[in-house]
Amino acid sequence: MIETIKSRLLEHHINPASTIEYDVNGEIHVLSLEEIAQEYMKASDTSQTIFLEALDKALHEGKNGVQSYFEKMGQLLLMSTLSKRFKT
Repeated sequence: MIETIKSRLLEHHINPASTIEYDVNGEIHVLSLEEIAQEYMKASDTSQTIFLEALDKALHEGKNGVQSYFEKMGQLLLMSTLSKRFKT
């Protein structure tokens, strides 16, 4: 599945290795588009389908749409990861 996502990005001249930086309380976290996609592909089949459908919509919006989409999806991953740390 991840190869399909990478192919879709490359078809639109978007490098899957591109990174997005997140500043969380002064700590910088860097995630690549591929890393974000890989994490979502570990989710349920339904979640994977939703991720792919939303990615298709973002691709139709162009590079800015894809950038915004992955920024938001990465933020969700980081929030989830950080909330797990605080629970333990």
